Amino acid sequence: MPNESTPLSLGTQSISKLLVQYSVPAIIASVATSLYNIVDSIFIGRGVGPMAIAGLAITFPLMNLVIAFCTLIAVGGATISSIFIGQKNESKATDVVNNVMVLCLIHSVIFGGLTLLFLDPILRFFGATDETIPYAREFMKVILYGTPISYVFIGLNNLMRATGYPKKAMVSALLSVAVNVVLAPIFIFVLDWGIRGAALATICGQFCAFIWVMAHFLNKNSFIHFKWDNKWVTPVIIKRVYSIGLSPFLMNVCACIVVIFINKALLDYGGENGNLDVGAYGILNRTTMFFVMVVFGVTQGMQPILGFNFGAARWDRVKRTLKIGVCLGVAITTAGFIITEAFPDAISSLFTRDETLTAIARDGFRIYFMFYPVVGCQIVIQNFFQSIGKPKLSIFLSLTRQLLFLLPFLIILPRYYGVDGVWASMCGSDLIAFIVAVVTLYFMVRKLNKQFAGVKPIVQE
Repeated sequence: MPNESTPLSLGTQSISKLLVQYSVPAIIASVATSLYNIVDSIFIGRGVGPMAIAGLAITFPLMNLVIAFCTLIAVGGATISSIFIGQKNESKATDVVNNVMVLCLIHSVIFGGLTLLFLDPILRFFGATDETIPYAREFMKVILYGTPISYVFIGLNNLMRATGYPKKAMVSALLSVAVNVVLAPIFIFVLDWGIRGAALATICGQFCAFIWVMAHFLNKNSFIHFKWDNKWVTPVIIKRVYSIGLSPFLMNVCACIVVIFINKALLDYGGENGNLDVGAYGILNRTTMFFVMVVFGVTQGMQPILGFNFGAARWDRVKRTLKIGVCLGVAITTAGFIITEAFPDAISSLFTRDETLTAIARDGFRIYFMFYPVVGCQIVIQNFFQSIGKPKLSIFLSLTRQLLFLLPFLIILPRYYGVDGVWASMCGSDLIAFIVAVVTLYFMVRKLNKQFAGVKPIVQE
């Protein structure tokens, strides 16, 4: 096994071993993060109450925006640095790290500051009611004050993995989660800080991880690290970072828009149980994100392998990585389908003791996860285009699911089927988006087969 200081092995070692080396740590980190989100919601639901779960669900679109402005930089920077390393241009990869650090700080200050100024109107726009806004406000204030820490941690952690240190990137994520899980029950139950305590635990965990990643990039023994003589603000690099990062950015922005429509539909068609319907969606969202985050762990592990080999003109290795990734993605979401269809009440009971909320969530699980097995394939294909520097295709695939398909369904189906129509909208858009992704991949692979025919690889096996 190559050690983490030799990322050039991305062009020589077997794809299966590389996926184990890069994806397993990313999956572990993603699972840990997902479990933290679930455990945190359990603490809030059982320690604060069902309205707190609904208040937390109201923050989802705003949290998606917080993540969007961070992944815009983090994913773009990670992809470009991998491609530069594949081209044996370590100086340019260092420039990327420097630029990402600056961009993370700028984005966090601007976004966090502006959002704090207009927090209540934003939460109202996202569907907060008089009953849920106190919880949503209390949670988001702490999260927004901590955005500089969050952005630098997430941005540099993606670069750590992309530049050849998947295990260290895993450790930083696990460190964040471990601190969080330890502090959350203390802050919520012992100190009685409520939902604000959950948010404080999150920022404390991210601060510890922030120290870890900063120490790595300040260490001169790291393969790629901060170099004061290299460029810190480079217009060409910034443009490429935004170009490639635009896909996950738009995906999160679209998710924000979609959640607004979902919350509105649930409140409109849920009647007197509208707030509980939103709470049920919070339970479904946490559950689906667990499996989606595992698939993201696979795609995060694939990203440096795809980026390096695409940059090194090793098209055969790129296709092999994609094939294995699709199989893994489908297997993960199929497992999610089986578990949620078989044990919906058991999952709901983790979050709440409220029987009405459990019953609403049960119906949601049955419908929402109907076509869930194909979701893994769609995610892998979308991230494949992003990883090889084809942002327009990745953006197209993210927009098809969340805007072109899901929004029309959300406008039409609830009128006839009520809350069940909301759940059906999500599973229907998943199926159509999968079909579009597969067709797009088929034609693009044919085009790239011709493009790489006869091209001599930069890195030889």
